[in-house]
Amino acid sequence: MQKLREQYEKEVVPALMKKFEYKSISQVPKLEKIVINIGLGDIKENPKSLENAMNDLSIITGQRPIVTKAKKSIAAFKLREGVNVGCKVTLRKDKMYDFAYKLFNVALPRVRDFRGVSADSFDGRGNYSMGVKEQLIFPEIEYDKVDKLRGMDIIFVTTAQTDEEARELLRLLGIPFKN
Repeated sequence: MQKLREQYEKEVVPALMKKFEYKSISQVPKLEKIVINIGLGDIKENPKSLENAMNDLSIITGQRPIVTKAKKSIAAFKLREGVNVGCKVTLRKDKMYDFAYKLFNVALPRVRDFRGVSADSFDGRGNYSMGVKEQLIFPEIEYDKVDKLRGMDIIFVTTAQTDEEARELLRLLGIPFKN
């Protein structure tokens, strides 16, 4: 799994330096962290869903998730401030590269009719977000033990200044963008 980090150092850095004409290796954008978030809308009806989501997320990432709480009350959603609304994990360093490798090479190809991820989901500051509709695309999740299909948001935070730099960085790391 150390393969993606080695690929970054040997192939990605020289390619980015050549394309964007950086003067120093410090200017080359890099992947800073990956945040995986599961939002739970059914937590009021099924309090055990938070525990199941946290278990799934810890199996997928190898790290214990933290519980996210509502920042403010929204009457239309029957939501109160401070109520649990989901869970998230922030991956850095080796765990981040291991997860990215597993996502790009194992999980995403398992999606039915997969043609690539959208290249338009950048935020303008070099960060990329994508959604996954179900947790079953990860090989660690056993189909028989899943109580409910849950989607998750995956955010790639980079040090890139522009979306173009971040797109090229992720493309060189192996993310399958649509043509």
